[in-house]
Amino acid sequence: MLLKEGQVFLSNYKNGLATFIVLLLGFIPVIAQDTHEDFMFRDKIQPVDESNIFRSEDYFNWGGSIIKGDDNQYHLFYSRWPRDTKFTGWLVYSEVAHAVSASPSGPWTYKETVLKGRGKGYWDAITAHNPKIKYFEGKYYLYYISTNLGDNIAYSEEELLETSLTGYTHSNWKILRPNQRTGVAVANSLSGPWERMDTPLIEPSGPITTLTVNPAIDRGKDGKYYLIVKGDKPNDTNFTRNQALAIGNHPAGPFVIQDQPVIDYMDTEDMSLWYDDLRGKYFGIFHAHTFIGLVSSDDGIHWDKNEEFEIMPKEIPMKKGGELNPDRMERPNVYRENGDIQVLLLACKKGNDSFIVTIPIKPSK
Repeated sequence: MLLKEGQVFLSNYKNGLATFIVLLLGFIPVIAQDTHEDFMFRDKIQPVDESNIFRSEDYFNWGGSIIKGDDNQYHLFYSRWPRDTKFTGWLVYSEVAHAVSASPSGPWTYKETVLKGRGKGYWDAITAHNPKIKYFEGKYYLYYISTNLGDNIAYSEEELLETSLTGYTHSNWKILRPNQRTGVAVANSLSGPWERMDTPLIEPSGPITTLTVNPAIDRGKDGKYYLIVKGDKPNDTNFTRNQALAIGNHPAGPFVIQDQPVIDYMDTEDMSLWYDDLRGKYFGIFHAHTFIGLVSSDDGIHWDKNEEFEIMPKEIPMKKGGELNPDRMERPNVYRENGDIQVLLLACKKGNDSFIVTIPIKPSK
């Protein structure tokens, strides 16, 4: 009798154990799938109000990159230039400014100007624009773009203002645009001082020509640094811009541009890049004139359209109802904290105004 009861118990135990193993094996792929799925943005975008819109009375505000400081405040590094230089003044008079907030979605308060064009004789003589702020290996790295007038070092302030007010048709524009390069300034503190490099960070080659601008950078899973820059598409007459990838062992380079472009199948601008530890993937967000898009990569070198490629059209939902419909919506960037995206930043122009919108993003977790 005892033997028979023992056999029944053993049989039930084996059946239960087998069932548990089957359930466990069925559960494991779900975990892996959730961990490595593509990031989905569209349903996480929250409506905004005026506290999320950063305007300045006397300046055009543009772009933006957020980092959290040791003071538990959020620090926004962004571009701005005087309204009286017109919107085209970005190529001549832009400066990198620093604002602070208790929240990554604003409201923001201007604190100081960090970088300007250094003046004649420097590669970054004229303008300081489109910053990205990063913390790598115990230091702060402020990536930015700038330009110069080449051999023309006899220019006057009057000539620069004329260039700014005339815009794209001014003869200097044909020098200033192709001379644009990406650089980096380094500091031990978000308050500076910022030490600049005497040469640009990278020159165009491979999938891009003419210029290297609008840097996007993050540290990869292999410890190397992945830098995306924009340039013109070689041998193209339609003014298409490509996105190229460069890899380096240090945040300040040297970087080597890879042969494989990130995007060369459509005209795009303003890439921002991050490596997602949870999903084990690289993501790049950009604007394509009529929408904000997302690409992804398993290795940081070979890129494809993300499962959700078109994140949002050129409209931003408002808390009071309706949408904000800017004339231009560019410079997308994300602020992440503890691996989760908190804010989507956008630069917007509407009429004769430009401003930064810091859109709250619903947490994934």
